[in-house]
Amino acid sequence: MSLETARRVLKIEAQAIQDVLARLNASFEKAVDVLFACKGRVVVSGMGKSGLIGRKISATLSSTGTPSFFLHPAEALHGDLGMLARGDAMLAVSYGGETQEIIQLLEALKRLEMPLVTLTGCVRSTLAQASDVVLDVSVREEACSLNLAPTASTTVAMAVGDALAI
Repeated sequence: MSLETARRVLKIEAQAIQDVLARLNASFEKAVDVLFACKGRVVVSGMGKSGLIGRKISATLSSTGTPSFFLHPAEALHGDLGMLARGDAMLAVSYGGETQEIIQLLEALKRLEMPLVTLTGCVRSTLAQASDVVLDVSVREEACSLNLAPTASTTVAMAVGDALAI
């Protein structure tokens, strides 16, 4: 049973990556352009599992020569907004695109004229509508039998983050 489950999980996650590969379009190139043109740092943010993926994306950006750090959105709202500066760019990771802590950062991003690139599964969300570039990382299903635990969606977000960094 466990080998069968492992195969099912890997097939679902592999299919999710194939699906996002098929959807890749000019928005990806625009996201690369925005991040490449950034004169400051690429600030990555996300909550929960998206935040964990964001930390990894930030680390990969740093490893490949792009100055980057992870900013926890709740901490940003409680005194860490001073870490942001003109010339920085934000890469937000939010599958649902309605994460309140990130949405509450939008005003500060506007004030600092920071471009916003978003990885989301909901391209019509509040966060997507406020973004300069939106990358669709939606998935058909999660590997979790209850379709609750983010599995395929986190795999896709991490893979797209790797593609941006490389």
